[in-house]
Amino acid sequence: MLEPARIGFQVHFRSLPADCMAIGGRLLDDTLADVLVVDIAVMDAAWTRQDRRRVIDAVLAALAEGLGLAQPPPTWWIQFRVIEEGSWGSRGGVLSILDLLETGAFTPQRAEAVRRHLQDAGASHAS
Repeated sequence: MLEPARIGFQVHFRSLPADCMAIGGRLLDDTLADVLVVDIAVMDAAWTRQDRRRVIDAVLAALAEGLGLAQPPPTWWIQFRVIEEGSWGSRGGVLSILDLLETGAFTPQRAEAVRRHLQDAGASHAS
């Protein structure tokens, strides 16, 4: 992915004290669990199940490696959210992934897949 494409891809980290989060009705403060929640927000595009899995696996692996762990703990969660076309604001207005397609940030094949996906999504919303 080239630098201009990164505009449509964000990863959010939010730290909460252990007494502000519960799992199964038990405060994490009581369980000593290593909990991490990562929210990945991307612009609507042709995100296949395989694409999403590849991103999630890569983020989990990078976090584990960065923290010196052999593998991510089961108490780490990743949320992969797709923001609907027309619902992403930047630079003082609405930013479309279609704007990014014209920058050369995507391969021609990926750009065509994104266009097809948005066209198909638009057709299904119209019916």
